[in-house]
Amino acid sequence: MIGTSILSTSFMEMLRQYSIEDPSKLVLTGQVWVGGLLHKGSDVVYVSEDGAESQFSVPVIKGNRLRGGPQMIQLSLDGKRLYVTNSLFSVWDQQFYDPDFVKKGSHMLQIDVNTEQGGLTMNPNFFVDFGTEPEGPALAHEMRYPGGDCTSYIWI
Repeated sequence: MIGTSILSTSFMEMLRQYSIEDPSKLVLTGQVWVGGLLHKGSDVVYVSEDGAESQFSVPVIKGNRLRGGPQMIQLSLDGKRLYVTNSLFSVWDQQFYDPDFVKKGSHMLQIDVNTEQGGLTMNPNFFVDFGTEPEGPALAHEMRYPGGDCTSYIWI
Protein backbone atom coordinates (compact mmCIF):
# COMPACT_ATOMS: atom_id res chain seq x y z
CA MET A 1 0.00 0.00 0.00
CA ILE A 2 1.61 3.26 -1.08
CA GLY A 3 -0.38 5.51 1.21
CA THR A 4 -3.22 5.41 3.68
CA SER A 5 -5.58 7.91 5.16
CA ILE A 6 -7.18 7.57 8.59
CA LEU A 7 -10.66 9.01 9.13
CA SER A 8 -12.18 9.59 12.57
CA THR A 9 -15.96 9.54 12.53
CA SER A 10 -17.14 10.45 16.01
CA PHE A 11 -20.83 10.25 15.08
CA MET A 12 -20.38 6.63 14.10
CA GLU A 13 -17.84 5.95 16.87
CA MET A 14 -15.39 4.34 14.49
CA LEU A 15 -12.04 4.87 12.85
CA ARG A 16 -11.60 3.95 9.20
CA GLN A 17 -8.48 3.43 7.12
CA TYR A 18 -8.52 3.97 3.36
CA SER A 19 -5.96 3.18 0.71
CA ILE A 20 -5.19 6.39 -1.17
CA GLU A 21 -2.91 4.75 -3.73
CA ASP A 22 -5.39 5.89 -6.38
CA PRO A 23 -6.93 9.13 -5.00
CA SER A 24 -9.86 8.85 -7.42
CA LYS A 25 -10.76 5.37 -6.10
CA LEU A 26 -10.44 5.19 -2.31
CA VAL A 27 -10.56 1.67 -0.89
CA LEU A 28 -11.65 0.91 2.68
CA THR A 29 -8.87 -1.25 4.16
CA GLY A 30 -9.60 -1.15 7.89
CA GLN A 31 -12.23 -0.18 10.42
CA VAL A 32 -12.44 -0.39 14.20
CA TRP A 33 -15.25 0.53 16.63
CA VAL A 34 -14.03 2.55 19.61
CA GLY A 35 -17.04 3.25 21.83
CA GLY A 36 -20.05 5.52 21.66
CA LEU A 37 -23.81 5.33 21.87
CA LEU A 38 -24.45 2.76 19.15
CA HIS A 39 -23.21 -0.20 21.20
CA LYS A 40 -25.26 -3.35 21.61
CA GLY A 41 -27.76 -3.01 24.43
CA SER A 42 -28.07 0.80 24.23
CA ASP A 43 -31.29 2.64 23.40
CA VAL A 44 -29.69 4.18 20.30
CA VAL A 45 -29.56 2.42 16.92
CA TYR A 46 -28.03 3.25 13.56
CA VAL A 47 -30.51 3.25 10.69
CA SER A 48 -28.96 2.82 7.24
CA GLU A 49 -30.37 4.27 4.03
CA ASP A 50 -32.20 0.99 3.33
CA GLY A 51 -33.92 1.14 6.76
CA ALA A 52 -31.88 -1.59 8.45
CA GLU A 53 -31.17 -0.97 12.14
CA SER A 54 -27.78 -1.80 13.64
CA GLN A 55 -25.88 -1.72 16.90
CA PHE A 56 -22.21 -2.61 17.26
CA SER A 57 -20.00 -4.56 19.61
CA VAL A 58 -17.68 -2.24 21.48
CA PRO A 59 -14.50 -3.79 22.80
CA VAL A 60 -13.50 -3.93 26.45
CA ILE A 61 -9.86 -2.96 26.97
CA LYS A 62 -8.14 -3.93 30.22
CA GLY A 63 -11.56 -4.41 31.85
CA ASN A 64 -12.93 -1.04 30.67
CA ARG A 65 -15.89 -0.70 28.31
CA LEU A 66 -15.05 2.03 25.83
CA ARG A 67 -17.15 5.17 26.02
CA GLY A 68 -17.45 8.29 23.92
CA GLY A 69 -16.17 8.34 20.38
CA PRO A 70 -12.87 9.07 18.65
CA GLN A 71 -12.12 12.78 18.84
CA MET A 72 -8.43 13.56 18.56
CA ILE A 73 -5.99 11.24 16.84
CA GLN A 74 -2.19 11.19 16.65
CA LEU A 75 -0.25 8.96 14.29
CA SER A 76 3.22 7.74 15.28
CA LEU A 77 6.14 8.75 13.06
CA ASP A 78 6.35 5.26 11.53
CA GLY A 79 2.59 5.23 10.85
CA LYS A 80 2.06 1.99 12.76
CA ARG A 81 0.36 3.27 15.93
CA LEU A 82 -2.60 5.59 16.12
CA TYR A 83 -3.39 7.15 19.50
CA VAL A 84 -6.99 8.21 20.13
CA THR A 85 -8.66 10.27 22.87
CA ASN A 86 -12.42 10.38 23.28
CA SER A 87 -13.38 13.79 24.69
CA LEU A 88 -14.39 16.71 22.51
CA PHE A 89 -15.45 19.49 24.88
CA SER A 90 -17.04 18.86 28.28
CA VAL A 91 -20.34 20.56 27.40
CA TRP A 92 -20.62 18.59 24.15
CA ASP A 93 -19.52 15.39 25.90
CA GLN A 94 -22.46 15.82 28.31
CA GLN A 95 -24.85 16.37 25.39
CA PHE A 96 -23.75 13.67 22.96
CA TYR A 97 -22.56 10.79 25.15
CA ASP A 98 -23.84 8.67 27.99
CA PRO A 99 -24.34 10.83 31.13
CA ASP A 100 -21.76 8.71 32.99
CA PHE A 101 -19.09 9.70 30.46
CA VAL A 102 -18.20 12.97 32.22
CA LYS A 103 -18.41 11.30 35.65
CA LYS A 104 -16.06 8.49 34.60
CA GLY A 105 -13.62 10.63 32.61
CA SER A 106 -12.08 9.95 29.24
CA HIS A 107 -9.41 7.58 28.03
CA MET A 108 -6.69 7.17 25.43
CA LEU A 109 -6.37 4.09 23.21
CA GLN A 110 -3.76 2.74 20.84
CA ILE A 111 -4.84 1.39 17.46
CA ASP A 112 -2.28 -0.75 15.65
CA VAL A 113 -2.12 0.12 11.94
CA ASN A 114 -1.15 -2.38 9.25
CA THR A 115 0.61 -0.14 6.74
CA GLU A 116 1.35 -2.92 4.23
CA GLN A 117 -1.99 -4.67 3.67
CA GLY A 118 -4.35 -2.34 5.51
CA GLY A 119 -6.19 -2.99 8.72
CA LEU A 120 -6.75 -1.47 12.14
CA THR A 121 -6.58 -3.44 15.39
CA MET A 122 -7.30 -2.26 18.91
CA ASN A 123 -4.26 -2.81 21.13
CA PRO A 124 -5.63 -4.80 24.11
CA ASN A 125 -2.69 -3.83 26.35
CA PHE A 126 -2.90 -0.03 26.04
CA PHE A 127 -5.52 1.95 27.96
CA VAL A 128 -4.87 5.28 29.68
CA ASP A 129 -7.73 6.02 32.07
CA PHE A 130 -8.11 9.73 32.78
CA GLY A 131 -10.96 8.93 35.16
CA THR A 132 -8.43 7.92 37.80
CA GLU A 133 -6.58 11.24 37.93
CA PRO A 134 -5.79 12.45 41.49
CA GLU A 135 -7.94 15.59 41.11
CA GLY A 136 -10.92 13.57 39.89
CA PRO A 137 -11.98 12.46 36.42
CA ALA A 138 -10.38 14.39 33.56
CA LEU A 139 -11.54 14.78 29.99
CA ALA A 140 -8.53 14.40 27.68
CA HIS A 141 -8.82 16.03 24.29
CA GLU A 142 -5.84 17.08 22.21
CA MET A 143 -2.53 15.28 22.31
CA ARG A 144 0.67 16.12 20.51
CA TYR A 145 3.53 13.82 19.65
CA PRO A 146 6.71 15.98 19.63
CA GLY A 147 8.18 15.83 16.16
CA GLY A 148 5.06 14.03 14.95
CA ASP A 149 3.41 14.05 11.55
CA CYS A 150 0.75 16.42 10.20
CA THR A 151 -1.76 15.29 12.85
CA SER A 152 0.50 17.10 15.38
CA TYR A 153 0.21 20.49 13.77
CA ILE A 154 -3.49 21.13 13.36
CA TRP A 155 -3.41 24.22 15.60
CA ILE A 156 0.02 25.63 14.78
